[in-house]
Formats: sequence, structure tokens, C-alpha cells
Amino acid sequence: MGNPGWHKSGFPLNLYFKLINLMKKISFALLFVVISNFMAMNAQTKYPVVTLTGKDGEKINITLFKHASLAVEYKGLEIYVDPVTKVADTQIDYENMPKADYILVTHEHWDHLDPVAINELSKPSTKIILNATSEKELGKGTIMANNQTLDLADGIVLESVPAYNTTPGREKFHPKGNGNGYILNIDGERIYIAGDTEDIPEMADIKNIDLAFLPVNQPYTMTIDQAEKAALTIKPKILIPYHYSDTPIDQLKEKLDKDNSGIDVRIYPMQ
Repeated sequence: MGNPGWHKSGFPLNLYFKLINLMKKISFALLFVVISNFMAMNAQTKYPVVTLTGKDGEKINITLFKHASLAVEYKGLEIYVDPVTKVADTQIDYENMPKADYILVTHEHWDHLDPVAINELSKPSTKIILNATSEKELGKGTIMANNQTLDLADGIVLESVPAYNTTPGREKFHPKGNGNGYILNIDGERIYIAGDTEDIPEMADIKNIDLAFLPVNQPYTMTIDQAEKAALTIKPKILIPYHYSDTPIDQLKEKLDKDNSGIDVRIYPMQ
């Protein structure tokens, strides 16, 4: 018969039970950390992410939320474009997303300018860049007109380009000179975010685009044929159609493939 104050392993019973309790606490703590990290990671990766690589080998991660809302991350710097909290019946969840260093707004329509989303993503140092009409509605921010350039940070330059309607009777939706498209120059990569526009003549001046976001949703933006023409004019390496609502967007990819355009057309749920 063993000593009643000792465990068969040779440990005193009081130390043995303390060790068992400690191991349980450590296990639960580690499990909690793993679950918490998984939940946080899952919250940030539930939306598609496209990654480009800059000339210095740094990753540029573009998160695609919905419609025209997206985020660009580079070296820990967070840039959001047209963030909104809801599109049709789809709620966009920013709760576990990083706060914004910059927020870009193309124009003042509800599906591009959302004060609730802007407030949710903002921190004291967040800089908001937008067109004049959006600044008037929001009551804050830095106005950027068409054809201007702004240094955002080391290695990041922002260009504003025109975005407007040209089809007779539809100019009222997006009048010339009001809204912006944006080109983000990041570490040698050029990302064109067209905003709400048709295939305007100024697209002929947009060169060397690595990734383009083109809207395809008449009567407000482009038809499939217009988007095809715009893509062939800009010749981006990668094209992601966005803001396309119920447009049969696969037809755009089919047309560009038939054109032997060489453009890598990628379809994501950006209705």
C-alpha cells in the first residue's frame, strides 16, 4: 500500500493536483487564444482578397466587400474606397476590419458615400479624400477635383481622373466634372478604380494599369459593350468588373476572351 499523501507517480498529492489544475488552465487559455485568433482572422478573410506584388516585393492586398466598396492594404497602411454599410439586402461588416488611414470617396450617391461606414472605419488620424459635392454633404474631408495628384505616403501617389455619363439623357446621373475615378500608384503598381462612369474619351490617357475596376450597370454606368471598349482602351493586366448589379457579367469576360485581349478578367461577387 502506497503512502496516502503521495501519488503513484512520485509527486506529493497536493503538488500533483496543483499541476493538473495549472495544465487545465493553460490548455483553456491556449484554446481561447486559438479560437479568438481564428474568429478575428475569419472575420477579416470572409471577403475575397486580391494580392499584387510591388516592385520591391511588398504585398498589396485588395479586399473586395461588395458593389463599389473595397480596401487596399500596403505595409500596414489601410485605404478604403467608397465604404458603405449596406448594398440592397447585403450588410457589409467592418467590425473586425482595421481602421482606415485614408478613405477615398468617388462621389456623393448613397452607394458610395455612407457617413455611418466612414465613422465606423475612422480614427482620429484618418484622412478623407473626396469630390466637392461629397465634402459638402459629409461636412469634412479634403476635396480632390479631376486631374489632380496627391502624395498619400511614402511609395503611394493618388491620381484623380474624370468619371461621368455620356449617353444622352443619362448625363444627369453623373455629370461631367463632378465625380472622381482614382488611380493608386503603390510601389510601382497602378490600380485604377473607375467610380461611376461610362467609356469616356479620357480613358485613352489612362496607361500602364496593373489592375482595373470598371463599373458595368446601365443606365448608371457602362453597358457590357462599353465596358469591353473601355477595357480594350485601357488594357489593364487584370480587370475586375464591379458595381454590376444583375448585369450578366460573364458576357464581358466572354467578349474579352473572344477579342484575344490578353486581359485577365476575374469575376467576384461585386454586384
